[in-house]
Amino acid sequence: MNRFNLKDLTLILFIAFSVWSSSFENCCAREGRQYWRQSGKAAPASVLVKKPKGYNHAGGRMLSSAIFNVLDYGAKGDGQTDDTKAFEAAWAAACKVEASTMVVPSGSVFFVLPITFSGASCEQNIVFQLDGKIIAPTSSQPWGSGLLQWLEFTNLKGFTIKGKGIIDGQGSVWWGDSGNMPSTKPTALRFYGSDGVTVTGITIQNSQQTHLKFDSCKTIQVYDINVASPGDSPNTDGIHLQNSQDVVIYSTTLACGDDCVSIQTGCSNVYIHNVNCGPGHGISIGSLGKDNTKACVSNVTVRDIKMQNTMTGVRIKTWQGGSGSVQGIMFSNIQVSEVETPIMIDQYYCDKSKCQNESSAVAVSGIDYVNIQGTYKVKPVHFACSDNVPCTGVSLATINLEAAQKSQSSDPFCWEAYGELRTTTVPPIDCLQTGKSSPIAKAQPTVDSC
Repeated sequence: MNRFNLKDLTLILFIAFSVWSSSFENCCAREGRQYWRQSGKAAPASVLVKKPKGYNHAGGRMLSSAIFNVLDYGAKGDGQTDDTKAFEAAWAAACKVEASTMVVPSGSVFFVLPITFSGASCEQNIVFQLDGKIIAPTSSQPWGSGLLQWLEFTNLKGFTIKGKGIIDGQGSVWWGDSGNMPSTKPTALRFYGSDGVTVTGITIQNSQQTHLKFDSCKTIQVYDINVASPGDSPNTDGIHLQNSQDVVIYSTTLACGDDCVSIQTGCSNVYIHNVNCGPGHGISIGSLGKDNTKACVSNVTVRDIKMQNTMTGVRIKTWQGGSGSVQGIMFSNIQVSEVETPIMIDQYYCDKSKCQNESSAVAVSGIDYVNIQGTYKVKPVHFACSDNVPCTGVSLATINLEAAQKSQSSDPFCWEAYGELRTTTVPPIDCLQTGKSSPIAKAQPTVDSC
């Protein structure tokens, strides 16, 4: 009969004790957590169960810094294979985890068809890390009879798209008159109905039409991005804002074939600074009031801007027949170089060969121009305001605009523009009338309805 020696007995007793101790601790932990829940007191750290690394629990949801790489969802990244489904699958997974990151990695080119990344059922604070290149289809088939956007993000909260990557619309096939592509041209990157959006670091180039659009969004931050399209690419606005509030755009370079920044109806609290613009059509508020519509824009500041070889510098453009108002606008510290018309208000805007004369207009008031200097090619100042709804509260200070070539020298133009010169100007802007408005001007009841 085998006998246990002392060493064997010690080992058996140690194992038994370990099993009993583990069971006792689990039991106590369960009872302890139950007690602290019932008592309403904070449980000590010794009672709490440790969470997996990288996760924490808040409000019944799991928070994570989880990474969802499109290559892990079947993307090839060879610039030819359709990677749309891989992008959809990666988004569907990232969407379920708050503060997750969807990665489009560097070193690859991803061919993606028109796609919508919906945030309607998503968690918040998702990051779209773009370090690779995304390219659009150049054949007509994926676009059907025409779409309004290529890459679209909707109904998001606290969303960021960042990185050193490129969004390339390959728009040259849309710009000509070949007739192969639909007449409706898409925006390259559009945000709709979102709150707390940041776009930084990326390049958007060769858009089919507008490069970056925000529609019905609020709390927007755009910085350190590049927009690049030829100066003759039609309607390729850099950044387009519509029905959006609390917008900041800065430290950005915009080169395109239309407005570097276009501010449309429904926008307020917009701050644009330290932006390089050109080629392009300048920074514009409008066009507003087309087809007798009401338009409202207020509280816009544009400052510390450099413009080179643009059609206009800082411009407000409205159609005849509209209503509403543009008010509380500041343009300051604008440096222009060979800009056709650096300062413009045009209440007779028309992009057709002929437009019908209308008596109503979007009212323009409270417009300040401070420290605008450089060279022009056509006219230094152009104020063409409505007979019935003149421009009022227009002020200018420290304006120094000289002809790029002496033979191109031209006088400022003013029509029904009222305000004040706070300093002497170069050239003298003697055409600006003092006072509030013409005595024959008729007040428009819709002006204060914004």
